[in-house]
Amino acid sequence: MIYEVLAGSVLGMGVFLLLRALFPPRPGLLARLAALDLARDGADAPRAPLIAPEEHVSPFRQRLGLRVAAFYAARGWEAGSLRADLALLGKSFEGFLATKALLATSGLLAFPILVAWLALMGWGVSVQVPLWSSLVVCVVFFLLPDLQIRRDAAVRRRDFRHAVGAFLDLVAMNLAGGRGVPEALLMAVSVGGPGAPVNGSGPPAGSNWAMERIREALANARIVGITPWQALGQLGDEINVDELRDLSAALGLVADDGAKIRASLTARAATLRRRELAEVEGKAGERSQSMLVAQLLLCAGFVIFLSYPAAMKMLGS
Repeated sequence: MIYEVLAGSVLGMGVFLLLRALFPPRPGLLARLAALDLARDGADAPRAPLIAPEEHVSPFRQRLGLRVAAFYAARGWEAGSLRADLALLGKSFEGFLATKALLATSGLLAFPILVAWLALMGWGVSVQVPLWSSLVVCVVFFLLPDLQIRRDAAVRRRDFRHAVGAFLDLVAMNLAGGRGVPEALLMAVSVGGPGAPVNGSGPPAGSNWAMERIREALANARIVGITPWQALGQLGDEINVDELRDLSAALGLVADDGAKIRASLTARAATLRRRELAEVEGKAGERSQSMLVAQLLLCAGFVIFLSYPAAMKMLGS
């Protein structure tokens, strides 16, 4: 019965792929509404990203990623938070989708491997066990890149917020020196020197990689044709950092009067440092509590170890 079901599944999948190739799916409702909103607002194309991906993607992965990205776009799956995490890490969205697809496909290879291993060992196990095992492995492999990206992006975003606090202090100092807002922004990001890449790819090592991102966004603002504070806001949208969006809004309101914004920038930087200190103290408290729980469990296990022989002797007598 299992072989008939598998044969029917393979035949049905082949017919489905043939129909999809002959009759491509139409764009989904969300994609059509997004295109209508862009046309109504007068924007024919989305904004060009200020930060280019630093990850090298092979041609095969690029083609596969473009196909999966088109599949996402046809159904209106924007994946905004995922795109922001990938932009912060300097990775390509198409390359990430190709990695997910390849990992899921490799998870399906567990089925023939398990079947061959069971046949080699001579165990009379049903084919359903390796089949469901391969499906579980496929799902796990498909979700693993998302977990890794979210974990790495959380660390990068925390470091980026720390750099934004220092950037605000530098901008305030340059404004106090009599420079205008564009000159103050450019001088503030020119303090950090270029860093060395980590393992040949990804953001630069050290604490100045965030300054490199801000410097690249401000440099590309001239090419795109927007103001430096608009570039900061767009960069905040791309990597999902609220502090950059707030800074862009503040600089846009008082771009012509730097004397009135120095106190605001200093206060924002102090607020960021206080929040970082509160987060560090909160994490230290959580680790202290976890260590306390571990010590209590260890003590409880030691007490059980000591009292077990006496309790068994009393119960046996």
